[in-house]
Amino acid sequence: MNLLRPCLGGLLAVGLLVVPSSSEAASVRIGLGADYWFDEGAAFQLNLGVETHLAGPLHLGGRFGVSLLPKADTLGIPIDLVLRADLTRQFYLEGLVGPWLVIDSGETLRAHAAFGFGIKSGALSFGLEVGYASPEPIIGVRLGYRF
Repeated sequence: MNLLRPCLGGLLAVGLLVVPSSSEAASVRIGLGADYWFDEGAAFQLNLGVETHLAGPLHLGGRFGVSLLPKADTLGIPIDLVLRADLTRQFYLEGLVGPWLVIDSGETLRAHAAFGFGIKSGALSFGLEVGYASPEPIIGVRLGYRF
């Protein structure tokens, strides 16, 4: 738990350095998440994402962050490639895939794949995410803010 503050500060500092300048081609999203991981219990996330417009409603990006698993008193680093489709001004769908690193566990590298959907209002978004993070299913909620 003492490791959480330095990790969050370092993650935010690195994220701000690698984020592109504000433009219509790229956007930055900061997010909070709460998950129930069937094998590990609760997990809480702070994520930073960068995405760029592909064509039509499609956006491609990545997100990374830090995850706290209180049951095991463990930190994780979720890293995902994100394909997002803005169906309307209020609804979105997204697919995510990538490795999650779980520190201080028997299996450090975990595969993650998920499907998310939700609503947006201006820069705010709220959604559900259902997927698999080896070795068990995971379900969670996400709150995001786009810059």
